[in-house]
Amino acid sequence: MADDGNGSPQPSKTPYEEALDALSSLITKRTRADKSNTGDRFDLLFDYLKILELEEPISKMKVIHVAGTKGKGSTCTFAESILRNCGFHTGLFTSPHLIDVRERFRLDGVDICEEKFLAYFWWCFDKLKDKATEDIPMPTYFRFLALLAFKIFAAEQVDVAVLEVGLGGKFDATNVVQEPVVCGIASLGYDHMEILGNTLGEIAGEKAGIFKHRVPAFTVPQPDEAMQVLEQKASQLDVNLKVAPPLDANLLNGLKLGLEGEHQYVNAGLAVALCSTWLQRTGHVGFMHTEHMNSLPEQFIRGLATANLQGRAQIVPDQCIDNDRPGDLVFYLDGAHSPESMEMCAKWFSVAMKEDSKQQILSYQPQDNSQSSHELVKRHLDASARKRSTQILLFNCMSVRDPHLLLPRLMEACANHGVHFKKALFVPNVSVYNKVGPQSSLTDSQVDLSWQFTLQRVWENLMQANKEGDDKSTDVGEDLKDDTEMCAKNGENSAVFSSLPIAIQWLRDSVQRNQSVRFQVLVTGSLHLVGDVLRLVKK
Repeated sequence: MADDGNGSPQPSKTPYEEALDALSSLITKRTRADKSNTGDRFDLLFDYLKILELEEPISKMKVIHVAGTKGKGSTCTFAESILRNCGFHTGLFTSPHLIDVRERFRLDGVDICEEKFLAYFWWCFDKLKDKATEDIPMPTYFRFLALLAFKIFAAEQVDVAVLEVGLGGKFDATNVVQEPVVCGIASLGYDHMEILGNTLGEIAGEKAGIFKHRVPAFTVPQPDEAMQVLEQKASQLDVNLKVAPPLDANLLNGLKLGLEGEHQYVNAGLAVALCSTWLQRTGHVGFMHTEHMNSLPEQFIRGLATANLQGRAQIVPDQCIDNDRPGDLVFYLDGAHSPESMEMCAKWFSVAMKEDSKQQILSYQPQDNSQSSHELVKRHLDASARKRSTQILLFNCMSVRDPHLLLPRLMEACANHGVHFKKALFVPNVSVYNKVGPQSSLTDSQVDLSWQFTLQRVWENLMQANKEGDDKSTDVGEDLKDDTEMCAKNGENSAVFSSLPIAIQWLRDSVQRNQSVRFQVLVTGSLHLVGDVLRLVKK
């Protein structure tokens, strides 16, 4: 046992917790909206590569590099799964993580094990610490993680490294790769404008920063303003830029994509183009596929159908509800956080509601289960058929995002599909941005809820405006009117809770009080929130 300085014994930290503390020390106090972040001495990354002896290994790495506003993580996940099913030893680097930082580093489709993570972590951390000077300080948090990914993939001698850009493209830490095999730009939209620019053209210019001289690149159908900039940047670097069409669902031979939502066919189409080009340029012509072919190789189909990614269109029934009442509290999780992705999320949730009215959910899909989360076991029970379904929104977003853009898109898209939320719950994230790993919970008096009150006001104003122009009643049902003591501020159509655990407990209590109601909770607005919910619900 260690001492906390006050004479009280504290549990000794595990080696993994010690590594997470060291990693947390690299998180800077500046927000991502800080204008001085732009560029932020990008050249330092090449000093770090030299210290870590990674210059030559990176130059030999067979990289697929993907940027974009939305869909880049899904595209990378599809691409890794395709090439793994083709028999290649794969490395996948994505962000952010939802529960455990090791999720960011996948080897052959599985999160890196704790033993290997610790070995590579301290090798990199100690080398950089030993060489740190005023001119070459320790790398910041994300830069260190990217460097760690390069070390892991080099040491593990992966055949292909699939890299998702963290933020932007031009100055992202992953952009130290000078000669990728192929580059991809997923769907572009308005996000991180405080850093990347206020127009689609400016944002596209930042994303196109991953283009390299004569390295082929693919994108998806984009708005004209964005496409013009991508084409201009490609032309300047003699890049053969092609638009990958959305995947034709008929090519899957009756199977479904491993990731849910209609928008995933766009991401899958981009992944197929990237993998086909990677195979061609690395001399593996046995798996060739071109957009003109009317069939996909079996390995591609298997890869697309078995891809899995937490926090994107994921359905998780609460495991704390009585076993004889499965499906009475179900969380629908999607980390959408831009106006466009809000609309996609709403469409997915609305379709899921219709499917769920015909099916009874038995269990969630664990992370390592490659089956689609919507392939739910059918169970025709009279009891469940008689239950009313109530839709609840559980929401938070970062304060740099505009809720006047996010919440109306979500509400309108759901309403267009006949889904109306009975109540919206606004909570702060459990995760704090200056610590990785298990979080120490703040007391209620320490939590600043001013942002959640802002979100609540936006929602209540939207609800009021909708009621004035619509006869449809979205009044909060009797089943949700009880027990408002748990929330920090209760509104006519919403509530603010001082913590996520309290909100979850309120939902569980509501389920226990209302035996005839099934609660379907859409969790969205922030991947951090989605991760926090998963952490609580999967316990």
